[in-house]
Amino acid sequence: MTTSVLLPSFDRLVELVPGERAVAVRNVPGTLPVFATHFPRHPVLPGVLLLESMTALAKAAAGDGGSWRLRAVRGVRFKHFVGPGDQVEITVDVTGRGERLTELRAVAKAGGRVVATARTLALEPVRDPWEGTA
Repeated sequence: MTTSVLLPSFDRLVELVPGERAVAVRNVPGTLPVFATHFPRHPVLPGVLLLESMTALAKAAAGDGGSWRLRAVRGVRFKHFVGPGDQVEITVDVTGRGERLTELRAVAKAGGRVVATARTLALEPVRDPWEGTA
């Protein structure tokens, strides 16, 4: 079984203030193919997919209407499992902006409790697309 099916990064954009902040919701249906292998008896959303959702929302919050590339991630913490049927609310806030980097902080909550945080998501504007990123 392949898990190369494209998964949406988030389902609904709740708030967007370009250059400042964004909030979005990601639903986690029990039909996701990843649950067949991660893990069959105790299905858990892989943390990298949650981080991918945070990054996609960070790109929207970064603003400027351009393309962004994830340059660095610092201080990521996974505090609780996210499983089938959970609804995850993701919030990102811009914490710093420079000529070459925009930094954001991200928090993901499910059922009102924090499930993951990223102290810093550093994005850089895409000036020259790398192969496969255009």
